[in-house]
Amino acid sequence: QVQLVESGGGLVQAGASLRLSCAASVRTFSSWAMGWFRQAPGKEREFVAAISRSGGTTSYADSVKGRFTISRDNALNTVYLQMNSLKPEDTARYFCASRRLIVDTVVTSGYEYWGQGTQVTVTS
Repeated sequence: QVQLVESGGGLVQAGASLRLSCAASVRTFSSWAMGWFRQAPGKEREFVAAISRSGGTTSYADSVKGRFTISRDNALNTVYLQMNSLKPEDTARYFCASRRLIVDTVVTSGYEYWGQGTQVTVTS
């Protein structure tokens, strides 16, 4: 069983930055690929960013490329999402997710465990 706890959300103005964190309670965090997803009211959950087990490979949704950066610290069992130049359309609940993988690669689907999410609201 993996427990994921997100933090760092908040209410900000357009153009601001936020850093989300996701702490994982798992013995071998480096065995898990991690991802960030978001869901706005009335919309389906969508992929935001993903990172491989080692952190060496990342992937981003086109809508956040160049503005968001995913990273991880395997010693701290934590994955981060640095969000810069926030826009009102980034408003959503952000979830982190984990998927156990044998290979060190990035995946954008098939995640097994999910956190409860943290709310990000961007005003214009």
